[in-house]
Amino acid sequence: MEVAIIGMGLHRFGRTESLSGLQQGAVAVREALADAGLTWEQMQFAYGGSQDAGNADSLVNELGLTGLQFTNVWNGCATGGSSLHAAYTAIKSGEYDMGVVVGFDKHPRGAFNPRPRDWGLGDWYGETGLMLTTQFFAMKIQRYMHDHGITEDALVRVAEKAFQNGSLNPLAWRTRALSYEEIATSPMVSNPLRKYMFCNPGEGGAALILCNADKARQFTRKPLFLKAAAVRTRHYGSFEVFSPSQAMEVADAPTVTASRAAFELSGLGPEDVDVLQLQDTDSGTEIIHMAENGFCEHGEQEKLLREGVTRIDGRLPINTDGGCLANGEPVGASGLRQVYEVCLQLRGEAGSHQVPGKPAVGYTHVYGAPGVSGVNIVTT
Repeated sequence: MEVAIIGMGLHRFGRTESLSGLQQGAVAVREALADAGLTWEQMQFAYGGSQDAGNADSLVNELGLTGLQFTNVWNGCATGGSSLHAAYTAIKSGEYDMGVVVGFDKHPRGAFNPRPRDWGLGDWYGETGLMLTTQFFAMKIQRYMHDHGITEDALVRVAEKAFQNGSLNPLAWRTRALSYEEIATSPMVSNPLRKYMFCNPGEGGAALILCNADKARQFTRKPLFLKAAAVRTRHYGSFEVFSPSQAMEVADAPTVTASRAAFELSGLGPEDVDVLQLQDTDSGTEIIHMAENGFCEHGEQEKLLREGVTRIDGRLPINTDGGCLANGEPVGASGLRQVYEVCLQLRGEAGSHQVPGKPAVGYTHVYGAPGVSGVNIVTT
């Protein structure tokens, strides 16, 4: 049984003082329902999550007390991908024909401030500064640059592309294109990552309507098909957020195994993908994830970036809406924003940030602490 995406909705990411995170999630659901021409009463299930903006199942107070099955999902920044995977399997099982996936959040200003004890770590981990994600990601890309000959030029080019794409996307938070020089001379935060190389915690909501593909054309003339949804956790030796030690031999990251699983499920390969979204918590993670998802060899990224391969009009357009760098990251919604964007691209409705030609295969990847990756493959 195939799974179709027949509706999608997005509440703009950024800051919306007049609405709670929960209300932004409700806006996204209503937009997705309208896109599909359906009502909340027709939904048989819902999966959704939020980190800081309340329980997702409380959305029934906003949308209607219909008695549907609603399951809260929390898997760090991989919450959206995990929610979508749950909905995908619910339909694949034959138990349900139609339902909604939703994510939202409303984070306070400033960096995330997790507590070591909540992650099974001692206070020392925070006292030494390792609980700061800015510092961890800087350490990770430092090591990667050393091992694979990547220079700061690549970090700047990723951010430059993100803000250029964001300037073309009316729903992005950061809509001003930044020059190479502005990014390269911005204040250093955690060496080698500078101010404009990090995403910001923010607000927003995203939602998708899924259904049994056999029934999709009852509701839309242009269904998209969720060919694969895979979520994987880390192995011993993976170099992940909140790792209190490092094994002598480094194992594959969960992104590698999630990507392989998704390609196997879909019967497709990296060469078939026309447009993709990769987790870009910072410039360095996009570079790492290009290789971990199978789209290039380790160390090839700098050449690809210099040649413009990952730009909207390139052979391998990445984060066409500006990614996390231009949109910020409301944790519960971020993974679903990625799917919203590739669906927009496959429909040919992305406007000024539309990929040329007729993209037919979209790919999304989300990564969350302490080492969870979710990958989705969508086709026309």
